[in-house]
Amino acid sequence: MTDISRRTIVKGSVLAAALAATPAAAQAATVQSPAGVALVRNRLTLPSGIATGDVTSDSAVLWSRSSGAGRMTAVLRAVDDGGEVLRGRGAFERVLRGPRATQASDFTAKIHAGNLPSNTRFALEISFEDDGGAAGETVSGSFRTAPDAGTYNGNGRTGDTSNGGEVPASSAQSFVWTGDTAGQGWGINEEIGGMRGYRAMHQTRPDFFIHSGDTVYADGPITETVVEKDGQVWRNLVTEEVSKVAETLTEFRGRHRYNQMDANMRAMFADVPVIANWDDHETTNNWYPGEILDDPRYTVRDVNTLAARGRQAWQENMPIADSSALWRPGTFDDAGQYQPARIYRKISRGPQLDIFCLDMRTFKSPNTDGKEPYATSILGQEQVDWLIREVTKSKATWKVIAADLPLGIIVGDGPVNQESVANRDAGAPLGRELEIAGVLSAFKRNQVRNVVWLTADVHYCAAHHYSPERAAFTDFDPFWEFVAGPIAAGSFGPNKMDGTFGPEVVFSKAGKFAGESPRNGENQFFGHVQLGEDNTFTASLRNANGATVFSKVLTPER
Repeated sequence: MTDISRRTIVKGSVLAAALAATPAAAQAATVQSPAGVALVRNRLTLPSGIATGDVTSDSAVLWSRSSGAGRMTAVLRAVDDGGEVLRGRGAFERVLRGPRATQASDFTAKIHAGNLPSNTRFALEISFEDDGGAAGETVSGSFRTAPDAGTYNGNGRTGDTSNGGEVPASSAQSFVWTGDTAGQGWGINEEIGGMRGYRAMHQTRPDFFIHSGDTVYADGPITETVVEKDGQVWRNLVTEEVSKVAETLTEFRGRHRYNQMDANMRAMFADVPVIANWDDHETTNNWYPGEILDDPRYTVRDVNTLAARGRQAWQENMPIADSSALWRPGTFDDAGQYQPARIYRKISRGPQLDIFCLDMRTFKSPNTDGKEPYATSILGQEQVDWLIREVTKSKATWKVIAADLPLGIIVGDGPVNQESVANRDAGAPLGRELEIAGVLSAFKRNQVRNVVWLTADVHYCAAHHYSPERAAFTDFDPFWEFVAGPIAAGSFGPNKMDGTFGPEVVFSKAGKFAGESPRNGENQFFGHVQLGEDNTFTASLRNANGATVFSKVLTPER
């Protein structure tokens, strides 16, 4: 039997199982023909589940994929923590009709729900209506809007809490973050329960989830079986689209559809809002704009072409809010150069927290040794200016910078070139480091307090404290960076550190060997943050079994 036929059988069996678990009423509707003969019309289903994203105190993005062309409909109802619909005071119900899902968007659709009450849990129902007016399958989920900056406590309105003042209990919230899903050929293995790390994150009952990038591995083929180092056989679900590196738009879309086959991911995304970064593997390993690949697996060698396709598939599948970030035709200028749309954005989460979601890929300079005596780009000047301006303006107690690449970890691209910020030189900032140095200096100059950087990328977990007393560059205030990942990929690390910004490795934990499988969950990691009633910021690093391996409590500076 050929590989393709085996993949087809597995894919067909998964679809058959999904249909078997779907009520008959959700699969077909009986209508009458003019002659009175009963005809069966297939009902639209939601094969990839539902998701919410970029949820603020008064808005949310609602996402799903239909099995065919149809109009998206969402029903929102305010509920209590037990799921009971609120009556009287606090009652809220709204029906939202969204855009038509068509083949042009791979049958995905989004609704931007605005003017929502803050700090409110919603029961959510999403369905699609076909062109004949028949309603299809309904999938249910939930989410909570963020606390509002004007939330009251017993002493009056909380307002600006940037001085570290207390916030009401209702304003406390928690979230998780990680990166790296289905990498290094480790896909969905149902024999071990699928992507169990997503279940472990879901079980912490977070208010939202930051996916720090590498949401898919478009450059990593997934095969039916992989023999692990100890001789065990890892068995993947497979589809045709993941059998090779992604080059066509269909193949990039198939990578996202593949991950959405995992029951753990679907359950979490239906219940936990997503804030998504992108990194390199949504396109190809270590890419930068203008790169020409020297990789025999690819027939399309122009990374700009691959990035435009990967970007479209990513944005079709991520519940991203900023309208300027939505993919649109014309991602090349008249000279054929890649034209980036905006991904970086701020998500306000009430008086305690603002999230600044970076894009460290779109504006990235070519991978060199990183030792240029002038600034080269990792963010780009426009994003640098935005970050300094928005973080300085923030009145939230904590300013979390959600980055898709680490600051002080050395991430090589070959024996000489560098993929990330650090350049192996512990001296004064050079190359991309100069851009980051400018950001850190501006934060100090503007007296910004309580900045925390969160990232993934390197496939191990770590806690780093940066301080000018240890650094070659000293014009900045101390800060923490927490690293967590992978959630469902090969484990690596730990990497060496670059001393330019004075990092201290307070903690790190890596796999037993490079490329270790996710089988036992011990070296798959995510981070968890609990914002306390007293404005403390408790960051913990946890493995895919839910065990905490490190925890640090940060107290806000005034």
